[in-house]
Amino acid sequence: MSNSTNHDLEGVDVAIFLAQEGTEEVEFTEPKQAVEDAGATVDVVGHETGEGQTVTNDLEESDAYEIETTFEDVSAEDYDGVIVPGGTVGADTLRTREAGVDLLRAHVEDGKPTAVICHGPWTLVEAGVVDGRTLTSYHSLQTDVRNAGGEWVDEEVVTDDGLITSRNPDDLDAFCETILEQFEAT
Repeated sequence: MSNSTNHDLEGVDVAIFLAQEGTEEVEFTEPKQAVEDAGATVDVVGHETGEGQTVTNDLEESDAYEIETTFEDVSAEDYDGVIVPGGTVGADTLRTREAGVDLLRAHVEDGKPTAVICHGPWTLVEAGVVDGRTLTSYHSLQTDVRNAGGEWVDEEVVTDDGLITSRNPDDLDAFCETILEQFEAT
């Protein structure tokens, strides 16, 4: 994982999305830990409060984490940065939650740094914020990204005007380092 001691996110408020089920654990825990270690305050946000059951490799049940607040109870103005992890089921669920999609859309439209990995870009497609942007994702989403007007590239991490995307858990070191750099610049 990235060396967060080289970054100062003191005073930076971050929301990280977590589905009730199916979020890829390392795509949730590693970025969360990186920004917390650098001093950011992190809220775990989801459709409803309670436990979010994560997975490993999309299929194996992993640990559960507390969802602290709901999409309806916060707004884009509350956060300097947003992180959306992947996981096929988790990302598919998140893109069906209108309040979460609205929060993500408002955050991106406000020009604030937004970090999305793996299947998470489905939420960006649903939010209608991909048109004219360059991003990456899990390879199976490239048609969705292109159909939404985005340019899909096969790179470890891509930044486009505050939008940070990566392909999969193998990219987490670069993803977390880029998150720290972009969130620190807020």
